[in-house]
Amino acid sequence: MRARPRDKKQRRAHSVRLNPSELALIQGGADAAGMSVAGFLAYSGLAMARDRSRTAVAIATERDVLTELFAMRRQLGWAGSNLNQAAKILNSGGDVPQLTQVMADVRRAADAVRMAADKVANRQADEAP
Repeated sequence: MRARPRDKKQRRAHSVRLNPSELALIQGGADAAGMSVAGFLAYSGLAMARDRSRTAVAIATERDVLTELFAMRRQLGWAGSNLNQAAKILNSGGDVPQLTQVMADVRRAADAVRMAADKVANRQADEAP
């Protein structure tokens, strides 16, 4: 038995590899839009391809936010370490003359995290349908 001749207008299929969290995110978007995963991926990909300047800006912004978040993670680690050392000294009856500076470092790190979180939240609000 011969296979049916392929229709010249038939669209080419592509496969996409996703980890479980990526699939869940895309599935949620597809469900919210009332589309299949394949349709959602095709529609989203075409929308991004049509507006390349927005795509480049979104990618650059995402990189900037990630770079900022990694820097803040380091800063929080340093501030947390200093705070733990101060607490250890205070708990053993000692005095920590740099406590004001340590607390200022922690506040500064927390403010940086808050600002980055606001950037992410604002970006998501701007991208919402």
